[in-house]
Amino acid sequence: MKTWCALAFLWLAYFCHGTLSCPALCKCYLRRAEVVCNEVPMIEYPSEGLPKNTTLLTIQFTNITSISENHLNPTPLLEGLHLYSNHLQSLSSHLLRGVTRLNTLDLTGNKISDLPADVFSHAPLRNLVLKNNLLEKADAEWLPDNSNLTWLDLSGNRLTQIPAALLQKLPHLDSLDLANNLLEKISANSLDQLTKLERLNLQNNKLDTLDASILQSTQNLNYLFLSRNKLNKLPQNLFQELPQLKLLSLDDNQLSHIPTGLLDPLKSLDEEGLDLTANPWVCDGKTEYLWRWLQKNKEKVFLPDTIICASPPSLMGRSVMSLTESELN
Repeated sequence: MKTWCALAFLWLAYFCHGTLSCPALCKCYLRRAEVVCNEVPMIEYPSEGLPKNTTLLTIQFTNITSISENHLNPTPLLEGLHLYSNHLQSLSSHLLRGVTRLNTLDLTGNKISDLPADVFSHAPLRNLVLKNNLLEKADAEWLPDNSNLTWLDLSGNRLTQIPAALLQKLPHLDSLDLANNLLEKISANSLDQLTKLERLNLQNNKLDTLDASILQSTQNLNYLFLSRNKLNKLPQNLFQELPQLKLLSLDDNQLSHIPTGLLDPLKSLDEEGLDLTANPWVCDGKTEYLWRWLQKNKEKVFLPDTIICASPPSLMGRSVMSLTESELN
C-alpha cells in the first residue's frame, strides 16, 4: 500500500508540476519540455537540475553575467534559448558546441560589448537576436560560412559599420534589423548575397546617402525602413529592382528633392505604404515629379497632406499636394 501511494505521489508530481527535477527560482513544464527562470536573485546559469529533455529555455530579468559551453551541455536537445534582459557581459567561444539542435538564440537587452570568434558556430541557428546590447562592431568570424540564419537582429547597439564579409555568410537571410545604431554608410555590394531578403530595417542611423547599386540583388524585399537618418539625396535608380516592395519609410530625413522616376518601380506599395513626412521639401520646378506622382498615387502615401514645403518662403507650410503647376514653375 505504501509503495502504491509513493508511486501515486510521484505520478502526480510528474504531471502536475511538469518534472521531478527543476532548478531553484525556475519553473519546469515537462509536457512541453520548457523551463522558465525569471527571478532577479539568480546570479548563475542554472545548469544543475535542468531536465535533460529541455527544448525551450527562457532566462530573463536575472543578474547572470556570463554563459559558457559547459552551462549548455546538460541540455543537448535545446532548440530555443531566450536570455532577455539579464546582465550578460560575455559569452564563451564555441558556446553552442553542445547544443546541435539550437535554432533560436535571443540575447536582447544585455550588456554584451564584444564577442569571440566562432561564438555562434556549431549550431544550426535560424534566428539570432542581439538587440539592445553594447556592441561597437560586428564580426564575420562570429558565424560559419553559409550560415542557416534567416533572421538577424543587431538593432539598438553602437555599430558604425556592418562588414560585407558578415553579410556574405547569410544567403538564407530574410530579415535584417540594423535600426538604432550609428551606421554612416552601407558599402555598395554588401547586400549582394541577400537574395532572399524580405525585410531590411536601417532606421535611426546616420546614413546621408545610399549607393545606387545597394539594393540591386534584393528583389524579394517587401519592407524597407529608412526613417530617421540623414538622407539628403537618393540615386535615381535606387528602387529599380524592388518590384515587390510593400512598405517604404523615408520620413524624418533631410530630403529636399527626389530624382525623376525614383518611385515609378514601386508598383506593389500597400495602401499608405510610403512615408515621406518630416523632410525639408523645397517646392520648386524640381518638385514637379514628386507632385505629379502624389496626385496619381495618393492612396499609397501615408498622410499625403502632411508632406510640407520648407521653402521657398512664399510656399512654406503648404502641402506639396495642394500646389498648382504654376506655383511649382
